[in-house]
Amino acid sequence: MTFTTANLCDAHSGEDHFQIAEPLFLSYGANPFFSGQITTLKTFEDNVLVRSVLEEKVQKRVLVIDGGGSHRCALVDINLATLAINNGWQGIIVYGCIRDSAMIARLPIGIRALHTHPLRSHKKDRGDRDLLVTFAGVNFKKDQFLYADSDGIIVSATMLS
Repeated sequence: MTFTTANLCDAHSGEDHFQIAEPLFLSYGANPFFSGQITTLKTFEDNVLVRSVLEEKVQKRVLVIDGGGSHRCALVDINLATLAINNGWQGIIVYGCIRDSAMIARLPIGIRALHTHPLRSHKKDRGDRDLLVTFAGVNFKKDQFLYADSDGIIVSATMLS
């Protein structure tokens, strides 16, 4: 990667198009640095739509999942993380939990989540895609640019350099 969130903050903080996420997330996956344009999902304890979106071939995209902050089940597991890698996803942000964290730690993808939980999610096929989702003090919108590294997550309406 050719960025650090600290350098991006030094260059752009205070600009209208720039947001910094509250430090709520733990890092999973072998890639601590990732960036891309955002695809959003809003779902609660149901990962059917997560699978459907991760099955799409993409380039330089990050999936942002508003899972309502649930700590009662996992929205992403080893199978979904592998699917994301195979289809070109750079990273996943989960406002909720993941599972299979020890196996995910070896995969070449960046994942941020609130915590881990061993229970899989429901399969009710409920959720919405490409809506504005808000958590961690940030409004995440489709096609905005997300940058994540060991120091944090930032979002911008425009590509940053």
